[in-house]
Amino acid sequence: MTDAPMTARAASTATAGDILSRHLTAQAGAFLRALPLAVGEAGARPGTAAAVPTAGTADLLRAVRRVGGLLHTFGSLFEQTWAQESRTELRWLLNLLALEPGYVRRSARLLGALDSLSGSDPEGTGMLAGHAGAPKARALLDRQLTLARTRAHSTVLQELRSARLHALADRMTLLVGEAPLLESAGGRASTVLLPQAAAAFAALSATAQQLPLHRAATPYGGDGLRRLGAVPAARGAVDADAALAADDAPWARLRILVKRGRYALEVCGRPSSELDELDAVLARQQEAADAAVTAATAARTPRITPATAYVLGVVHADQRLEVESARYLVGRRWPELPPGPDGWLELPPEGWGHVAAPGTV
Repeated sequence: MTDAPMTARAASTATAGDILSRHLTAQAGAFLRALPLAVGEAGARPGTAAAVPTAGTADLLRAVRRVGGLLHTFGSLFEQTWAQESRTELRWLLNLLALEPGYVRRSARLLGALDSLSGSDPEGTGMLAGHAGAPKARALLDRQLTLARTRAHSTVLQELRSARLHALADRMTLLVGEAPLLESAGGRASTVLLPQAAAAFAALSATAQQLPLHRAATPYGGDGLRRLGAVPAARGAVDADAALAADDAPWARLRILVKRGRYALEVCGRPSSELDELDAVLARQQEAADAAVTAATAARTPRITPATAYVLGVVHADQRLEVESARYLVGRRWPELPPGPDGWLELPPEGWGHVAAPGTV
């Protein structure tokens, strides 16, 4: 966003509706500009994609995340049915656009890890160097992820031409003109928006306090591999996949809340490099956790050799170490951040109405 700052007088008299409308208009415009580019990029890469989304897709993802985050944090100021429907459709598009690049990044992560574990270089010899199962494990991962990526690409192509996407584009077109705000949005920005943003940061702080950050901040995260923080109740034996999923879920939730906090600060004119960095670390944690699940699933492929399954088990453990490494960074960084909503929400020097340049994610 490149809107110029308002004058001090205009900023002091801006209503919450003025601020939200300005942000929504900017992001809806970015959405509409990026949409045809993203559709064209998807059609131009049959069966392949970059680990980092191309320009049109990246711009579209950025706009979708920010509109969705704004509607989550400040949703009570909008017509409720419209806000709920818009969030649902934006979440659908976000998941759709992230699908194929996610498989590409996962493939690069897993194959790179396997190559490192099975290779030799000046830094030393990998623990799987010369192992008979390494080539077969690599071929299996490559084949399964290529198939998943191809299917995701076909799904994206189909949905990007669907009536559902056209309806969402129409919704964004109307949003450029006038957002369906309630009468309560007519109050002063500082009076109306700050409590909404404070609630988002209260949820973020509460979620972080429930995580085993003390354990995560231990230099070697071996305990995090041997003992999970949360295990679902079960009458019989604990299912390993369910236990790992339960352990990962609060961290995934934390990342969602960090993103919403970032976008709330952008609306308030106070972007935070600290939250940008934390979001990036949590993204690495999430990608490593997803990669570990893929390796474990591949190890259960019928009729593979024990040697191949062993190698995939080592790759799974390697990715879980990456998960603990990222959580270690979060555990060290979190106590240094502002302890509550008030620390994040000081009025920016430019005043209300200044539209700060957002981060890139």
